[in-house]
Amino acid sequence: MKISSITSGKIFLYVCLPLAFIFLQLKLNGQEYAIGADLSFLKSAEDRGFQFKENDIVKPGLQIFKDHGYNWIRLRLFHTPTELPNNLEYTIALAKSARAMGYKFLLDLHYSDTWADPGKQFLPKAWEGKSHQELIKAVLDYTTSVIKSFSQSGVLPEMVQIGNEVINGMMWPDGKLPENWDNFADLIIAGINGVYAACDITDLPKIMIHIDQGGNMVKTKYFFDKLLSYGIKFDYIGQSYYPWWHGSLLDLRDNMYFMAKEYKKPIIVVETAYCATPTEYKSKPAPFPETPEGQRDFLDEINKIVMSTPDNLGAGVFWWEPATYGGGSTRDFFDEKGNVLPVITVFDKYTRH
Repeated sequence: MKISSITSGKIFLYVCLPLAFIFLQLKLNGQEYAIGADLSFLKSAEDRGFQFKENDIVKPGLQIFKDHGYNWIRLRLFHTPTELPNNLEYTIALAKSARAMGYKFLLDLHYSDTWADPGKQFLPKAWEGKSHQELIKAVLDYTTSVIKSFSQSGVLPEMVQIGNEVINGMMWPDGKLPENWDNFADLIIAGINGVYAACDITDLPKIMIHIDQGGNMVKTKYFFDKLLSYGIKFDYIGQSYYPWWHGSLLDLRDNMYFMAKEYKKPIIVVETAYCATPTEYKSKPAPFPETPEGQRDFLDEINKIVMSTPDNLGAGVFWWEPATYGGGSTRDFFDEKGNVLPVITVFDKYTRH
């Protein structure tokens, strides 16, 4: 495979087997439904001695999720983190543990040394001061190197996110939106080509583009219409949906319907969560009680909405960070003693037989 040339945000991808992409698209509807969780902190918690439990019985955290139908793990990767554990070595080790249990693996490339989201997209320190063309090469080379490292370690991801919640662009200021769409498109293309350059044509990971507008049809349409105007090819739409930020459940339902009909690509709610203790709804009515039972009922309802997406294009749900240290977040699946909460049972009725 030759790497695409990148000029003014346009993509020209030359592949030795052009029909492979048609084949990949045809395979998408046969993809199993993704029951997933971003478990990027799980290894860190267990390394520090925290014990995850079910009914007071200590079990590996990954095993608890596996026992309840989870089949995908999402792991973020920072370029050179100084405070967080999510570097290449750590992420490969956690991916190996998950793959040994039969999980599929979604790699979330932040292209930053720390959290990248709609409010911040910091350049890796190693890339500061680079020109736009130098950044394109850095993204291409880094992505290729990372994917090769996973592949050589026996944990090639089944899917790769190019950036995290990129509604406002990535690698600011060079790829900041809306002012630098051409630059942003170049960087996305470089990331995609980096994935492809590291893999055989017969074993390409799927590509996800992830934004945080699960309940906002207008912003979703603006972003993906503009992105697609550059000729960029990708496989999955990823959406974040947190109701206190992203609208009502009806808003999510309407947007899932819109995306399926408009873009005809599989859609994953790749980040969602709800609190098991009063947190986000202390001063306004909540769609569900912020209790362990309300948390469970919220995820059950999200899953029903995704599964009802037209043309079977609702492809899965991932919870964001359910396994941190010591129940450190009210969005966790575990209490402070490590016991798993009722939300773990949501998928039992779909996966047990």
